[in-house]
Amino acid sequence: MRKPYMRIPYTDILASPTIIPQTATTISGAIAALQEFFGATSAKSSPSTVVLTGAGISVASGLADYRGPNGTYRVNKTYRPIYYSEFLQNHEARKRYWARSFLGWTTLLKGKPNAGHYAVKHLGDLGLVRSVITQNVDSFHPKAHPQLPTIELHGYLRSCVCTSCHEELPRDTFQHELARLNPAWAVFLQEILASGALDTENPDERRARGLKTNPDGDVDLPDAPYTTFRYPACPRCLTSPPAIADGSPAKVEVDTDGAWMPTSTAGILKPAVTMFGENIRVPIKAAAEQAIENAGSLLVLGTSLATYSAWRLAKRAKDRGIPIAIVNLGGVRGEETFFADLDPSQKGSQGARIELSTDELLPALVEQLRQSSNIKVAAEGHGHSPEQHGASVFKDMMS
Repeated sequence: MRKPYMRIPYTDILASPTIIPQTATTISGAIAALQEFFGATSAKSSPSTVVLTGAGISVASGLADYRGPNGTYRVNKTYRPIYYSEFLQNHEARKRYWARSFLGWTTLLKGKPNAGHYAVKHLGDLGLVRSVITQNVDSFHPKAHPQLPTIELHGYLRSCVCTSCHEELPRDTFQHELARLNPAWAVFLQEILASGALDTENPDERRARGLKTNPDGDVDLPDAPYTTFRYPACPRCLTSPPAIADGSPAKVEVDTDGAWMPTSTAGILKPAVTMFGENIRVPIKAAAEQAIENAGSLLVLGTSLATYSAWRLAKRAKDRGIPIAIVNLGGVRGEETFFADLDPSQKGSQGARIELSTDELLPALVEQLRQSSNIKVAAEGHGHSPEQHGASVFKDMMS
């Protein structure tokens, strides 16, 4: 395997946080701090808090985070995501990516928003949250609160997008095409779903359930290796090839079954996510920055802010002088930047740093806040645990 094109940031354990205020070590203390935090801006006529979330908020839905105690970078030291340039340039790398993604997609479909996502919705219902910026690509935020605006900073897995014409294709449609083009893999997928082998991130547990994996976590399937995997071309480019730099039409060729052929010069479909080494779309970047500019405070949930795209938004909020509260299990990149100048006697109105799980803390916070509100919070059917939906899904879909 070739060396990574760029360094993956902050894969080592980050320093433990200093809890702010000191009383926020318990659920009741954290609730009190966040009540102070929201109270600092709630007198305004419209909600002014923007929420910034990361993989930690989806752990209770059964999805693995990256840098948490049981995150992908901890469990599998050899893991690395695919890089954008590698995906574009390497047909074999795309085969491997789509084969692993094919196995992971069914697990993602079973995943649902958890209590933390719905608590964010209720904070919006209570008039406390203006919008959400999420690094997550699982689409749980827009599912949980379609009326509360969500900016998906790093894109979403629910669609594929053509690298040539930029047309989107629903991921479930693409999945059906992958199954049609790869019948042996489709049978294998049904077998491993029945075995429960995809319900764990642990290679030994996967192996015990009949799924053989190589040391780097790849699926070992001798009868259908990655080199045999096929994927479709962009339907639009196939019927109307786009122009290349000199103005002539690109070449999009498929085999007799409709699988993309390496003689093609266009029509490559990729997940509609921002891969490592790929730039965030300009409109999305601008919308996220504008959301921070319009915010009266920033609530960070379930992220170590290790990726610069997220950290810079938090830093922008800090530079504006607005209160910042961070709820995350484990350390946060450069978190002293956000709290060094706080008044030691403040109770949360200027900022808070809390190390509790979002799915436990946020519903309790909502319940406390709603007691003084006329808005009734509807009960959602959560009932999710990591074992239900498979913590390995993003490892299989993003590598």
